Amino acid sequence: MGLGHDEAACGRGVVGFRGDLAAVYRANLRLRTAMRVLRTVAEGSAASREQLYELAAGVAWEETFAQGRTFAVDSAGRGSGFASGAFAALTVKDAIVDRLRARWGTRPDVARANPDLLVHLHLAGERADIALDSSGEPLSHRGYRPRGGPAPLSETLAAGVLLLAGYDGAQPFLDPMAGTGTIAIEAALIATNSAPGLRRRFACERWPLHAAALLDAERERAAGARRPAPSAIVAGDRDVRAVAAARRNAREAGVADAVEVVERDALELTPPGPGTLIVSNPPYGERLGDAGDLTELYRGLGDAFKRRGAGATAWLLVGNPDLAKAVGLRPSRRIVLFNGPIECRLLRYDLYEGSRDRHEGGPLGAQARGQSGD
Repeated sequence: MGLGHDEAACGRGVVGFRGDLAAVYRANLRLRTAMRVLRTVAEGSAASREQLYELAAGVAWEETFAQGRTFAVDSAGRGSGFASGAFAALTVKDAIVDRLRARWGTRPDVARANPDLLVHLHLAGERADIALDSSGEPLSHRGYRPRGGPAPLSETLAAGVLLLAGYDGAQPFLDPMAGTGTIAIEAALIATNSAPGLRRRFACERWPLHAAALLDAERERAAGARRPAPSAIVAGDRDVRAVAAARRNAREAGVADAVEVVERDALELTPPGPGTLIVSNPPYGERLGDAGDLTELYRGLGDAFKRRGAGATAWLLVGNPDLAKAVGLRPSRRIVLFNGPIECRLLRYDLYEGSRDRHEGGPLGAQARGQSGD
Protein backbone atom coordinates (compact mmCIF):
# COMPACT_ATOMS: atom_id res chain seq x y z
CA MET A 1 0.00 0.00 0.00
CA GLY A 2 1.07 3.64 -0.35
CA LEU A 3 2.26 3.87 3.27
CA GLY A 4 4.89 1.22 2.67
CA HIS A 5 3.35 -1.76 4.49
CA ASP A 6 4.33 -4.91 2.61
CA GLU A 7 1.87 -7.14 4.48
CA ALA A 8 -1.22 -5.25 3.33
CA ALA A 9 -4.12 -7.55 2.45
CA CYS A 10 -7.30 -6.50 0.66
CA GLY A 11 -10.74 -7.78 1.64
CA ARG A 12 -14.32 -6.75 0.94
CA GLY A 13 -14.46 -3.09 1.89
CA VAL A 14 -11.32 -3.34 4.01
CA VAL A 15 -7.54 -3.30 3.72
CA GLY A 16 -5.59 -4.89 6.56
CA PHE A 17 -1.96 -4.21 7.46
CA ARG A 18 0.43 -4.64 10.37
CA GLY A 19 2.08 -1.69 12.03
CA ASP A 20 2.94 0.08 15.26
CA LEU A 21 1.37 3.16 16.83
CA ALA A 22 3.23 5.41 14.38
CA ALA A 23 1.59 3.47 11.55
CA VAL A 24 -1.84 4.21 13.07
CA TYR A 25 -1.03 7.92 13.14
CA ARG A 26 0.42 7.85 9.62
CA ALA A 27 -2.63 6.08 8.20
CA ASN A 28 -5.04 8.59 9.76
CA LEU A 29 -3.03 11.52 8.46
CA ARG A 30 -2.31 10.32 4.94
CA LEU A 31 -4.94 7.87 3.66
CA ARG A 32 -7.13 9.52 1.04
CA THR A 33 -9.93 7.00 0.48
CA ALA A 34 -10.30 5.28 3.88
CA MET A 35 -13.22 6.09 6.14
CA ARG A 36 -11.72 4.77 9.39
CA VAL A 37 -8.53 3.21 10.70
CA LEU A 38 -9.38 0.38 13.09
CA ARG A 39 -6.92 -1.36 15.43
CA THR A 40 -7.92 -5.00 15.86
CA VAL A 41 -7.75 -6.22 19.46
CA ALA A 42 -9.45 -9.63 19.10
CA GLU A 43 -10.71 -11.98 16.40
CA GLY A 44 -12.12 -15.45 16.66
CA SER A 45 -15.18 -17.66 16.81
CA ALA A 46 -18.49 -16.02 17.64
CA ALA A 47 -21.17 -18.53 16.70
CA SER A 48 -23.09 -17.83 19.90
CA ARG A 49 -23.51 -15.18 22.56
CA GLU A 50 -21.30 -17.18 24.90
CA GLN A 51 -18.44 -17.36 22.37
CA LEU A 52 -18.64 -13.67 21.56
CA TYR A 53 -18.76 -12.73 25.24
CA GLU A 54 -15.69 -14.89 25.93
CA LEU A 55 -13.84 -13.34 22.98
CA ALA A 56 -14.54 -9.80 24.17
CA ALA A 57 -13.91 -10.55 27.84
CA GLY A 58 -10.46 -11.89 26.96
CA VAL A 59 -9.23 -8.46 25.81
CA ALA A 60 -7.12 -6.50 28.33
CA TRP A 61 -9.48 -3.52 28.26
CA GLU A 62 -7.92 -2.12 31.44
CA GLU A 63 -4.78 -1.42 29.37
CA THR A 64 -6.80 0.33 26.67
CA PHE A 65 -9.36 2.28 28.71
CA ALA A 66 -8.61 4.98 31.26
CA GLN A 67 -10.87 5.35 34.26
CA GLY A 68 -13.37 8.15 33.78
CA ARG A 69 -13.45 7.72 30.01
CA THR A 70 -16.69 6.81 28.22
CA PHE A 71 -17.11 4.17 25.53
CA ALA A 72 -19.61 2.74 23.08
CA VAL A 73 -19.83 -0.33 20.84
CA ASP A 74 -21.12 -0.33 17.28
CA SER A 75 -21.51 -3.29 14.94
CA ALA A 76 -21.44 -4.15 11.27
CA GLY A 77 -21.86 -7.31 9.22
CA ARG A 78 -23.98 -10.34 9.97
CA GLY A 79 -23.38 -13.15 12.42
CA SER A 80 -25.01 -16.55 12.13
CA GLY A 81 -25.59 -16.69 15.88
CA PHE A 82 -27.26 -13.28 16.20
CA ALA A 83 -30.64 -12.06 15.08
CA SER A 84 -29.38 -8.46 15.12
CA GLY A 85 -26.13 -6.58 15.25
CA ALA A 86 -27.48 -4.53 18.16
CA PHE A 87 -27.72 -7.65 20.33
CA ALA A 88 -24.17 -8.64 19.40
CA ALA A 89 -22.91 -5.14 20.28
CA LEU A 90 -24.73 -5.37 23.63
CA THR A 91 -22.93 -8.65 24.31
CA VAL A 92 -19.53 -7.02 23.73
CA LYS A 93 -20.54 -4.07 25.88
CA ASP A 94 -21.51 -6.40 28.74
CA ALA A 95 -18.19 -8.23 28.48
CA ILE A 96 -16.24 -4.96 28.64
CA VAL A 97 -18.24 -3.63 31.60
CA ASP A 98 -17.92 -6.91 33.53
CA ARG A 99 -14.16 -7.13 33.02
CA LEU A 100 -13.48 -3.51 33.98
CA ARG A 101 -15.80 -3.65 37.02
CA ALA A 102 -13.92 -6.74 38.24
CA ARG A 103 -10.55 -4.97 37.89
CA TRP A 104 -11.44 -1.42 38.87
CA GLY A 105 -14.28 -2.00 41.28
CA THR A 106 -16.34 0.60 39.38
CA ARG A 107 -18.48 0.45 36.27
CA PRO A 108 -17.25 2.35 33.19
CA ASP A 109 -19.70 4.79 31.61
CA VAL A 110 -21.32 4.17 28.25
CA ALA A 111 -21.96 7.19 26.01
CA ARG A 112 -23.82 6.69 22.76
CA ALA A 113 -22.98 10.19 21.53
CA ASN A 114 -19.31 11.17 21.14
CA PRO A 115 -17.72 8.48 23.35
CA ASP A 116 -14.06 8.75 24.29
CA LEU A 117 -13.45 5.27 22.87
CA LEU A 118 -15.47 3.59 20.16
CA VAL A 119 -15.27 -0.19 19.94
CA HIS A 120 -16.16 -1.63 16.54
CA LEU A 121 -17.55 -5.14 16.18
CA HIS A 122 -17.59 -6.79 12.76
CA LEU A 123 -19.50 -10.05 12.31
CA ALA A 124 -18.96 -12.48 9.43
CA GLY A 125 -20.85 -15.74 9.79
CA GLU A 126 -19.41 -17.55 12.79
CA ARG A 127 -16.44 -15.21 13.11
CA ALA A 128 -16.03 -11.82 14.75
CA ASP A 129 -13.46 -9.07 14.75
CA ILE A 130 -13.29 -6.55 17.59
CA ALA A 131 -11.38 -3.33 17.02
CA LEU A 132 -10.79 0.15 18.39
CA ASP A 133 -11.70 3.04 16.13
CA SER A 134 -8.60 5.24 15.99
CA SER A 135 -10.17 7.88 13.72
CA GLY A 136 -13.33 9.00 15.50
CA GLU A 137 -15.11 11.27 13.07
CA PRO A 138 -14.93 9.63 9.60
CA LEU A 139 -11.77 10.41 7.67
CA SER A 140 -13.95 11.79 4.89
CA HIS A 141 -14.49 14.79 7.18
CA ARG A 142 -11.27 16.61 6.30
CA GLY A 143 -12.44 19.74 8.08
CA TYR A 144 -12.29 22.11 5.13
CA ARG A 145 -15.99 22.35 4.31
CA PRO A 146 -19.24 22.58 6.27
CA ARG A 147 -21.05 19.26 6.51
CA GLY A 148 -24.25 18.80 4.54
CA GLY A 149 -25.38 21.03 1.71
CA PRO A 150 -27.17 19.97 -1.45
CA ALA A 151 -26.07 16.59 -2.82
CA PRO A 152 -22.52 16.67 -1.43
CA LEU A 153 -19.87 14.30 -2.79
CA SER A 154 -17.78 12.83 0.01
CA GLU A 155 -14.13 13.77 0.08
CA THR A 156 -13.04 10.13 0.12
CA LEU A 157 -15.15 9.29 -2.94
CA ALA A 158 -13.78 12.33 -4.76
CA ALA A 159 -10.22 11.24 -3.98
CA GLY A 160 -11.01 7.68 -5.07
CA VAL A 161 -12.42 8.89 -8.40
CA LEU A 162 -9.25 10.90 -9.00
CA LEU A 163 -6.99 7.97 -8.20
CA LEU A 164 -9.02 5.67 -10.46
CA ALA A 165 -8.61 8.27 -13.19
CA GLY A 166 -4.85 8.04 -12.73
CA TYR A 167 -4.43 11.59 -11.48
CA ASP A 168 -1.10 12.39 -9.82
CA GLY A 169 -0.93 16.15 -10.31
CA ALA A 170 1.41 16.06 -13.30
CA GLN A 171 -1.22 17.00 -15.89
CA PRO A 172 -3.50 20.08 -15.98
CA PHE A 173 -6.85 19.47 -14.27
CA LEU A 174 -10.36 20.81 -14.76
CA ASP A 175 -13.70 20.26 -13.06
CA PRO A 176 -16.19 22.29 -15.15
CA MET A 177 -19.10 21.63 -12.75
CA ALA A 178 -17.21 21.98 -9.49
CA GLY A 179 -20.02 22.98 -7.14
CA THR A 180 -18.38 23.73 -3.80
CA GLY A 181 -15.07 22.40 -5.09
CA THR A 182 -14.62 18.99 -3.46
CA ILE A 183 -13.10 17.21 -6.50
CA ALA A 184 -10.77 20.09 -7.36
CA ILE A 185 -9.66 20.46 -3.74
CA GLU A 186 -8.93 16.75 -3.46
CA ALA A 187 -7.00 17.06 -6.73
CA ALA A 188 -4.97 19.87 -5.19
CA LEU A 189 -4.27 17.80 -2.08
CA ILE A 190 -2.95 15.02 -4.32
CA ALA A 191 -0.98 17.37 -6.58
CA THR A 192 0.70 19.11 -3.63
CA ASN A 193 1.26 15.81 -1.78
CA SER A 194 -0.69 17.24 1.16
CA ALA A 195 -1.81 14.83 3.87
CA PRO A 196 -5.64 15.04 3.93
CA GLY A 197 -5.85 14.52 7.70
CA LEU A 198 -3.30 17.13 8.65
CA ARG A 199 -5.88 19.68 9.84
CA ARG A 200 -7.99 17.49 12.13
CA ARG A 201 -7.87 15.48 15.35
CA PHE A 202 -8.31 11.73 15.91
CA ALA A 203 -9.92 9.46 18.47
CA CYS A 204 -6.60 7.72 19.17
CA GLU A 205 -5.42 10.94 20.83
CA ARG A 206 -7.69 9.94 23.75
CA TRP A 207 -6.15 6.48 24.09
CA PRO A 208 -4.08 5.87 27.26
CA LEU A 209 -1.19 4.68 25.08
CA HIS A 210 -1.29 7.84 22.92
CA ALA A 211 2.20 9.27 22.33
CA ALA A 212 1.77 12.97 21.58
CA ALA A 213 5.41 13.46 20.57
CA LEU A 214 5.17 10.61 18.08
CA LEU A 215 2.03 12.04 16.49
CA ASP A 216 3.62 15.49 16.34
CA ALA A 217 6.61 13.97 14.53
CA GLU A 218 4.32 12.29 12.00
CA ARG A 219 2.45 15.56 11.46
CA GLU A 220 5.71 17.42 10.87
CA ARG A 221 6.93 14.74 8.46
CA ALA A 222 3.66 14.90 6.51
CA ALA A 223 3.71 18.70 6.42
CA GLY A 224 7.30 18.67 5.19
CA ALA A 225 6.37 16.48 2.23
CA ARG A 226 4.16 19.19 0.71
CA ARG A 227 5.21 20.54 -2.70
CA PRO A 228 3.91 23.15 -5.16
CA ALA A 229 1.30 21.82 -7.60
CA PRO A 230 3.12 20.81 -10.81
CA SER A 231 0.26 21.86 -13.13
CA ALA A 232 -2.82 24.05 -13.23
CA ILE A 233 -5.95 23.01 -11.31
CA VAL A 234 -9.17 24.79 -12.29
CA ALA A 235 -12.63 24.53 -10.73
CA GLY A 236 -15.48 26.15 -12.62
CA ASP A 237 -19.16 26.67 -11.86
CA ARG A 238 -21.81 29.10 -13.10
CA ASP A 239 -23.40 29.52 -9.65
CA VAL A 240 -21.83 32.51 -7.91
CA ARG A 241 -22.65 31.04 -4.48
CA ALA A 242 -20.96 27.75 -5.33
CA VAL A 243 -17.90 29.65 -6.59
CA ALA A 244 -17.69 31.58 -3.31
CA ALA A 245 -18.04 28.35 -1.31
CA ALA A 246 -15.37 26.61 -3.39
CA ARG A 247 -12.93 29.44 -2.79
CA ARG A 248 -13.65 29.38 0.94
CA ASN A 249 -13.21 25.60 1.09
CA ALA A 250 -9.93 25.77 -0.82
CA ARG A 251 -8.63 28.29 1.71
CA GLU A 252 -9.72 26.10 4.61
CA ALA A 253 -7.98 23.10 3.00
CA GLY A 254 -4.78 25.08 2.60
CA VAL A 255 -4.72 24.75 -1.20
CA ALA A 256 -6.00 28.17 -2.31
CA ASP A 257 -2.61 28.72 -3.93
CA ALA A 258 -3.06 25.59 -6.07
CA VAL A 259 -6.70 25.91 -7.21
CA GLU A 260 -8.11 28.56 -9.53
CA VAL A 261 -11.86 28.86 -8.99
CA VAL A 262 -13.72 30.58 -11.84
CA GLU A 263 -17.33 31.54 -12.48
CA ARG A 264 -18.03 29.91 -15.83
CA ASP A 265 -20.67 27.79 -17.54
CA ALA A 266 -19.57 24.19 -18.01
CA LEU A 267 -20.54 24.34 -21.68
CA GLU A 268 -17.89 27.01 -22.18
CA LEU A 269 -15.30 24.33 -21.49
CA THR A 270 -11.76 25.74 -21.32
CA PRO A 271 -9.03 23.14 -20.64
CA PRO A 272 -6.11 24.83 -18.83
CA GLY A 273 -3.42 23.14 -20.91
CA PRO A 274 -2.46 20.27 -23.25
CA GLY A 275 -3.42 16.81 -22.03
CA THR A 276 -5.89 18.16 -19.46
CA LEU A 277 -7.63 15.65 -17.22
CA ILE A 278 -11.33 16.58 -16.86
CA VAL A 279 -13.16 15.04 -13.90
CA SER A 280 -16.67 16.00 -12.82
CA ASN A 281 -19.74 14.84 -10.94
CA PRO A 282 -22.72 16.28 -12.84
CA PRO A 283 -26.20 16.13 -11.27
CA TYR A 284 -28.01 12.78 -11.58
CA GLY A 285 -31.61 13.88 -11.30
CA GLU A 286 -31.82 11.95 -7.99
CA ARG A 287 -31.23 14.72 -5.49
CA LEU A 288 -30.66 17.85 -7.58
CA GLY A 289 -33.03 18.77 -10.39
CA ASP A 290 -35.09 16.47 -12.57
CA ALA A 291 -33.53 13.89 -14.89
CA GLY A 292 -35.66 15.09 -17.80
CA ASP A 293 -34.43 18.65 -17.37
CA LEU A 294 -30.82 17.46 -17.32
CA THR A 295 -30.79 15.76 -20.72
CA GLU A 296 -29.88 18.98 -22.49
CA LEU A 297 -27.10 19.62 -19.98
CA TYR A 298 -25.50 16.22 -20.68
CA ARG A 299 -25.98 16.64 -24.43
CA GLY A 300 -24.38 20.08 -24.27
CA LEU A 301 -21.52 18.71 -22.20
CA GLY A 302 -20.81 16.07 -24.84
CA ASP A 303 -20.83 18.78 -27.53
CA ALA A 304 -18.43 20.89 -25.45
CA PHE A 305 -16.10 17.90 -25.11
CA LYS A 306 -16.07 17.51 -28.90
CA ARG A 307 -15.67 21.20 -29.68
CA ARG A 308 -13.31 22.32 -26.94
CA GLY A 309 -11.73 19.26 -25.32
CA ALA A 310 -9.58 17.75 -28.09
CA GLY A 311 -6.50 16.11 -26.60
CA ALA A 312 -8.01 15.89 -23.11
CA THR A 313 -9.31 12.88 -21.17
CA ALA A 314 -12.66 13.26 -19.41
CA TRP A 315 -14.16 11.22 -16.58
CA LEU A 316 -17.78 11.68 -15.48
CA LEU A 317 -19.38 10.15 -12.41
CA VAL A 318 -22.90 9.46 -13.68
CA GLY A 319 -25.78 8.09 -11.62
CA ASN A 320 -28.36 7.83 -14.43
CA PRO A 321 -27.70 5.62 -17.50
CA ASP A 322 -30.16 7.56 -19.67
CA LEU A 323 -28.32 10.78 -18.95
CA ALA A 324 -25.02 9.07 -19.76
CA LYS A 325 -26.39 8.21 -23.21
CA ALA A 326 -27.23 11.86 -23.78
CA VAL A 327 -23.51 12.72 -23.70
CA GLY A 328 -23.33 11.21 -27.20
CA LEU A 329 -19.80 9.82 -26.79
CA ARG A 330 -18.68 6.24 -26.35
CA PRO A 331 -16.80 5.73 -23.07
CA SER A 332 -13.56 3.79 -23.29
CA ARG A 333 -13.94 2.53 -19.72
CA ARG A 334 -16.73 2.03 -17.15
CA ILE A 335 -16.22 1.55 -13.41
CA VAL A 336 -19.12 0.84 -11.03
CA LEU A 337 -19.08 3.00 -7.89
CA PHE A 338 -21.62 3.93 -5.24
CA ASN A 339 -22.27 7.52 -4.23
CA GLY A 340 -24.08 6.75 -1.00
CA PRO A 341 -26.99 4.48 -2.02
CA ILE A 342 -26.85 5.53 -5.69
CA GLU A 343 -25.17 3.07 -8.07
CA CYS A 344 -23.06 5.12 -10.46
CA ARG A 345 -20.77 4.65 -13.44
CA LEU A 346 -17.43 6.39 -13.65
CA LEU A 347 -17.08 6.85 -17.42
CA ARG A 348 -13.89 7.68 -19.29
CA TYR A 349 -13.98 9.57 -22.59
CA ASP A 350 -10.87 9.92 -24.75
CA LEU A 351 -11.26 13.20 -26.61
CA TYR A 352 -9.35 12.95 -29.90
CA GLU A 353 -8.31 15.51 -32.45
CA GLY A 354 -10.40 14.84 -35.56
CA SER A 355 -12.17 11.53 -36.20
CA ARG A 356 -11.53 8.43 -34.15
CA ASP A 357 -10.39 6.32 -37.14
CA ARG A 358 -7.17 8.33 -37.24
CA HIS A 359 -6.33 7.00 -33.77
CA GLU A 360 -7.81 3.51 -33.53
CA GLY A 361 -8.65 2.48 -37.07
CA GLY A 362 -12.35 2.44 -36.20
CA PRO A 363 -15.26 3.66 -38.31
CA LEU A 364 -15.30 7.35 -39.22
CA GLY A 365 -16.58 9.54 -36.36
CA ALA A 366 -17.30 6.57 -34.07
CA GLN A 367 -16.19 8.50 -30.99
CA ALA A 368 -18.75 11.21 -31.63
CA ARG A 369 -21.65 8.98 -32.70
CA GLY A 370 -21.41 6.19 -30.13
CA GLN A 371 -23.59 6.19 -27.01
CA SER A 372 -22.78 5.03 -23.51
CA GLY A 373 -24.79 2.61 -21.44
CA ASP A 374 -24.44 -0.89 -20.07
